[in-house]
Amino acid sequence: MESTAQQITRLREEIRQHEYLYYVRSAPLISDQAYDALMKQLEELETSHPELITADSPTQRVGADRSEGFRLVAHRYPMLSLSNTYEYGEVAAFYHRVSEALGGEAFVITAELKFDGLSISLIYRQGVLKQAVTRGDGLQGDDVTANVRTIRSIPLRLRGAGYPDELEVRGEILLPFAEFERLNRIRIEQGEPPFANPRNAASGTLKQLDPAIVAERNLDAYFYYLPGNTELDDSHYSRLQHCKEWGIKVSEAVGCCHSLEEVYDFLSYWDIRRKDLPVATDGVVLKVDSKEQQERLGYTAKSPRWAIAYKYQAERVRTRLLSVEYQVGRTGAITPVANLEPVLVSGTVVKRASLHNADIIRALDLHSGDYVYIEKGGEIIPKIVSVDTEIRSSEGSPITFISHCPDCGSKLMRFEGEAAYYCPNRRNCPTQQKARIEHYASRKAADINIGPETIERLYALGLVCDVADLYNLRSEDLLLLPGFATKASKKLVAAIETSKHRPLSALIFGLGILHVGETVSRRLAATFRSIDRLAQSSFEELCRLPDIGEVIARSIVDFFADPLNRELIDRLSAAGVCLNPPQEDFEETRGETLKEGQLLQGRTVVISGVFARHSREEYKTLLERLGAKVSSSISSKTFFLLAGENMGPAKQEKALALGIEIMDEETFTARYIDRP
Repeated sequence: MESTAQQITRLREEIRQHEYLYYVRSAPLISDQAYDALMKQLEELETSHPELITADSPTQRVGADRSEGFRLVAHRYPMLSLSNTYEYGEVAAFYHRVSEALGGEAFVITAELKFDGLSISLIYRQGVLKQAVTRGDGLQGDDVTANVRTIRSIPLRLRGAGYPDELEVRGEILLPFAEFERLNRIRIEQGEPPFANPRNAASGTLKQLDPAIVAERNLDAYFYYLPGNTELDDSHYSRLQHCKEWGIKVSEAVGCCHSLEEVYDFLSYWDIRRKDLPVATDGVVLKVDSKEQQERLGYTAKSPRWAIAYKYQAERVRTRLLSVEYQVGRTGAITPVANLEPVLVSGTVVKRASLHNADIIRALDLHSGDYVYIEKGGEIIPKIVSVDTEIRSSEGSPITFISHCPDCGSKLMRFEGEAAYYCPNRRNCPTQQKARIEHYASRKAADINIGPETIERLYALGLVCDVADLYNLRSEDLLLLPGFATKASKKLVAAIETSKHRPLSALIFGLGILHVGETVSRRLAATFRSIDRLAQSSFEELCRLPDIGEVIARSIVDFFADPLNRELIDRLSAAGVCLNPPQEDFEETRGETLKEGQLLQGRTVVISGVFARHSREEYKTLLERLGAKVSSSISSKTFFLLAGENMGPAKQEKALALGIEIMDEETFTARYIDRP
């Protein structure tokens, strides 16, 4: 007769087998009811014998506790990006480069569908899932282990044998289309805004602090890469087959190509059939199959010699323009948005598309009732690319950009050299005020854990009308809001109190000065050391800083010249917000910054193009760690232009005209990253 421990072990193995068959192989052997009965039996045994519960038990996918946040974890191997191409000709060039570099030696290309989700890295030790980390900036990411454990297509314990003691496997977390539509129906019924697309929904779900919410959303995952692990097969394709044996979900859309013609066949085959898949894809990754050949091929200055990502052309669909509405942003910028007849594009229903500004409307020559062609940039963000003027109705009138704010009615203004129109009513425009409060409370600013719905309710009650009002909130005020209990109200008040001592750069960023982002905020904090000194700075003084041009300098001067802003700062200071920190605090921080970033301290660098070793965001992070400020535009203050593939011609021309060094990826890496 089985002991209790043996029963539990047997049930766990049975349940794991059925989870594998259902979630990984899509070939269930039992009904949902029978599966639930097995799970219930296991739960009852573990409840009676809690000493026998283990972390890899199927009952332990959802933990009991909410997380207070995510811990940053460094990747053992950087999660790098691949360069993209949209042309068969560039695929052929890649193939011939590989052949030539290998001296005519035979090679195989592994082709696999490129899934459009959230990149993830899993660590298994002795076959048990120990850690799950997001891609982040490529060098470090968020530890989301508790949330990933809830995804039933990811094994908590590997199957079979033969896996290394420590195994890292990388893949993509996805939200299937059917689940995306289900979640959006629920959100609409509950009066919440729907998710824009499955990728955003998957990303937002994985960042939930409560694993129980993640478990309800039925995320899925596919895995495609095993970094390191030199003891495994040389063949990348064989490694993927091992993953399947171990219960790790790998797409069936993987093939070995022995010629360029076979590569083309794979690309064309999946360009049609990928639209019938239950999850979003946006291309195909082509890799030299042999790890040994990969190492010999290495990297060029522009792209890895052994891999390339082919991106499918965006699907273009025609639909009808119903109307144009206008949204007010935090800075008062007015953004026109097209309301469209719902249409399916790249796997999701599109009803709206940003028109960005008045110039775009004018360039498209939009008329009411027009039939327009839309596509998704990167198959994510819908945009109108053209108008079918041949079937334009004679009754359609030109779309004219509004002249007054749709929220408060103020006459709009436009700054010289800018495309956007702005509402100038900073104090009394409700949408602007609520957006500024949300920005100030965000993680990178004051870091107060307060969402837009709570801000909306506080504003409606007249409790918080600007950011300074946050510091007048009491626990009893919050109890007036639906769903706020005593514990939650005290926690929010405590977070507001803690925000008084945020770094000066974060508080400068939180003020929402036009054109002043995180990088400029750090520079201003390091230079002026207090809000008072910054407020007294002149236009000329600001322009002399290595990373601030005339537009930003004028914006800063105008901000502090505004009596409303000076009043706001006085109220923040009176509430105890530390806007003028002790100088020793600054000196300590400044010393660390100089120590880390001495190679490019005070220099301005511009990045343009597509890179092989890192993404643009990763290079931005690396440059900032070296002390540089990364700018989006070339000027006489630019130290050098870091140039990748498909660099913008305007940037190249301006850099050449100003005599600014244009540095490729290989030179930059040798000079600043791999230097002794």
